[in-house]
Amino acid sequence: MKLAVVIGQIVCTVRHPGLEHDKLLLVETINRQGEPSGECSVATDSIGAGNGEWVLVVGGSSARRAQHSEASPVDLSVIGIVDEAVMESQVIFHK
Repeated sequence: MKLAVVIGQIVCTVRHPGLEHDKLLLVETINRQGEPSGECSVATDSIGAGNGEWVLVVGGSSARRAQHSEASPVDLSVIGIVDEAVMESQVIFHK
């Protein structure tokens, strides 16, 4: 799992049949201080995350399992919306 922040939404009118009902988000991974890493990716989202929210993402076969389809061409999925992150007794993020 990785931490990321939602920075946008992707709209595709033509897409693979395995993705036809999935919401697609543009996410940027964040480092341990909560700062953007500069690495952006597209992730499927079935939990309703919105712009600016911190999320947990998984990749590879875990991403396909999160979408309930091993045959789906998914490499990254949002699996949680972060309410709070604490590191070394310091709150680095609170919703």
